Amino acid sequence: MEIKRGGSQPSGKGPAEWFTGSVRIDPLHSPPEPARVACALVTFEPGARTAWHTHPLGQTLIILSGCGWVQRAGGKVEEVRPGDVVWFSPGEKHWHGAAATTAMSHIAIQERLNGAQVEWLEKVSDEEYRA
Repeated sequence: MEIKRGGSQPSGKGPAEWFTGSVRIDPLHSPPEPARVACALVTFEPGARTAWHTHPLGQTLIILSGCGWVQRAGGKVEEVRPGDVVWFSPGEKHWHGAAATTAMSHIAIQERLNGAQVEWLEKVSDEEYRA
């Protein structure tokens, strides 16, 4: 058994290559092999968002606070609020982040496949974000 105490893992900034705006990532759990699941608490300030990306085994988002937007390639931007749970299928191109005027926090859960849990793609343009 392993207990990770709240506040025992340092917060990090969302890297500028993969995020637009101010994003904080608080790691929650990333167990060693053969386990594959990893999860983090991600907080987006207003207007902040991920780049387009995919996950080899899919991703679950649990919205905890604020108001956010999510979109899959070819779909419309959808609003999400606390209590909503979002599932992106394996390989589904998508992005997620805060609404334009409201911060948003979610828990992101994804699995590693051959050591990789995400493939980062191009940034979401301002035009795509406002759509």
